Amino acid sequence: MTMTVTAHRRYAAELRVTAERVPQIRRIVAAHLRHWRLAAEIPAACRGLVELLDHVRRHVGPDAMCVVEVRWSGRHLTVSVADRGPRMARLDSAQGGGLAAVAALSDSWGTCPTDDGKVVWFTRRVGAARATPLTAPQSPRAVPDAKPGPGAEADVPEAGAPAPV
Repeated sequence: MTMTVTAHRRYAAELRVTAERVPQIRRIVAAHLRHWRLAAEIPAACRGLVELLDHVRRHVGPDAMCVVEVRWSGRHLTVSVADRGPRMARLDSAQGGGLAAVAALSDSWGTCPTDDGKVVWFTRRVGAARATPLTAPQSPRAVPDAKPGPGAEADVPEAGAPAPV
């Protein structure tokens, strides 16, 4: 039996977000995606990246510093941009671009605060992972030799009895 394991990949760069630098970082990320054999993801991933960088230019400043990170897990491609802007990113679908475009082209996206700013990210499931429906997690199996901790006997229902509500 042969098993193929996809190595986790990561690219990160700290840059000043200028009009000249955005197309350069887009080309660099596209080259990494081609190298990782993810050429089909280049249009969506790079469009989302450009939207995130434009968001930094508009809301933090035209010469703001940021960190771009691209991660490939073998199933998910995640693109994130961290900046020092104090305002959290918000979805504004009225303009049709920006984070609304990021939300439209991704499977998930979000923003979270950091000690010195925030990170905005989006994720795409790739290939077979994209076609695989998400399923509800299975209930945990009982451990046959497990013993309740001290004082827990009163809280454990008997086998086959419904759990208390």
